[in-house]
Amino acid sequence: MTRKVEFAALVFTDTLGAAAACLVYLRIQFQDAFRWTGFATPDGPVFPLYALLGLCVFWVVVFVFAGMYRERHAASRFDELVSMAKVVTVGVLILVFSIFIDTLRTGASASILLIYWGAMLSLTSVGRVAVRSVQKALILRGHGTHRALVVGWSDKVERLHADTARYPAAGIQIVGALRLGHKGEAQQGANGLHAIEGLPQLIDDLEIRDVLIALGSGDNRELEEVLRLCDGKAVTLKIVPDFYSVIGGMARTEHIYGLPLIEVLPVPMPAWEQSTKRLFDITIALLVLLLGLPLWIVLIVLVRITSPGPAIFRQQRVGRKGRVFTMYKFRTMHENAEALSGPVWAKEDDPRYTGLGRWLRKMRLDEVPQLWNVLRGNMSLVGPRPERPYFVERLRKEIPLYNRRHRVKPGITGWAQVMWHYDTSLQDVRQKVKFDLFYIEHMSLRMDFKILFSTIRTVFTGAGQ
Repeated sequence: MTRKVEFAALVFTDTLGAAAACLVYLRIQFQDAFRWTGFATPDGPVFPLYALLGLCVFWVVVFVFAGMYRERHAASRFDELVSMAKVVTVGVLILVFSIFIDTLRTGASASILLIYWGAMLSLTSVGRVAVRSVQKALILRGHGTHRALVVGWSDKVERLHADTARYPAAGIQIVGALRLGHKGEAQQGANGLHAIEGLPQLIDDLEIRDVLIALGSGDNRELEEVLRLCDGKAVTLKIVPDFYSVIGGMARTEHIYGLPLIEVLPVPMPAWEQSTKRLFDITIALLVLLLGLPLWIVLIVLVRITSPGPAIFRQQRVGRKGRVFTMYKFRTMHENAEALSGPVWAKEDDPRYTGLGRWLRKMRLDEVPQLWNVLRGNMSLVGPRPERPYFVERLRKEIPLYNRRHRVKPGITGWAQVMWHYDTSLQDVRQKVKFDLFYIEHMSLRMDFKILFSTIRTVFTGAGQ
């Protein structure tokens, strides 16, 4: 079952369950027959069909914000039902205090709401169990498994391969192994001889979804190297726990159908904060683009008449999980400014700036077209600034953990932009990477608002470079 099919199936069953639960509630509450125009009493309709549709949309939105549509590959159905119980409880409470508060005046009404909670939980859970059961049956037949690569010492690789084969329900298909030698070099593996530096390319070539790390408790250097090479890749990292660290309480394991693995979670924010962040991004981007449309048109005209070339500058940048996308800005430099020099960082009093472009950069207005990137989902309002592929390839070799910036969506502004100035040298980049990594490890809505307020202050005071 592909990810798109899984998502569509879950939305369909959740919508069907929510509609059925609502019909159960209305039938008990009003004791009336169903009509195509909705439930009605002699005094008129009390719950038209469009309200039923709105309620279904409400539940889908609640599940989205709660992260119930995230990929749960080969996850426990019981754990998902526990999560559903929590989310349905919160959703019913929201409905009670926003719509059905008057029904709490009598004990009977409260009982009916409790019945609605039970109907909602049971009917949506039935749908989810059905989807997960089909998904698991397909996995057991070899469909929808995650292609995995094992990295580690030869004996541990063989042991993990055997353990994985014993638990097909885990949905992991090992398609390659990178066996490390005594000094960290790779030995002959299932897919030929590969140096450990070739791990990112091997992930791409084999279309790997999971990287299983089979190392010992004392292999800190090797572990750091594997984590560094996998940073920015669209893979999930799972570490095989060392026996002594497990019994010593130094590691917390998750058993996937009997297969003990520690998952290194790539998502630093809770699901509801991520959903809220995305909703906030879309709302602010639309408001700024639409309300400021006359000003943006004026700036486009001014850029065109003050210097030859297009008003909107397009450039390839590296985004989340290392994906390349086209970023948009108001052009602030002369056309073909890097034709002779090649890719170089901007600097203070850069002669390549146009007169208008210098002012646009100082006021941060050149970034406004990137709100289109925000709407498309390539960027966020807040996050590490995206860099060009040329510099990414260079910097990832010179700065440890540089690719870790690609764990999250890039942003129009970020903690590094608030705390530091534009990149003019490798030393500047090193410093900004520290701020970016701090943001990634501590990112939250509160921190995003703090960064946005600081950026707005910079715009109005003209303190930018």
